[in-house]
Amino acid sequence: MNQGKIWTVVNPSVGLPLLLGSVAVTALLVHYAVLTHTTWVAAYFQGGTKKAAAVEHMQAPVASLPSNVSVN
Repeated sequence: MNQGKIWTVVNPSVGLPLLLGSVAVTALLVHYAVLTHTTWVAAYFQGGTKKAAAVEHMQAPVASLPSNVSVN
């Protein structure tokens, strides 16, 4: 651990709660920003309106004969 000497300056009983608290606060701020600055997240959480999948009418493919072949 290359940052192990930090615990000679900061007591772990103070440093670890500060570190974990800052990570939690940062995560909450990021989540708040996503919720308030996007429109799709709120719609996703509300469930939105149920839409049936759009199905386009497709014709069955028709095989074409090469130009040098004749049909009886």
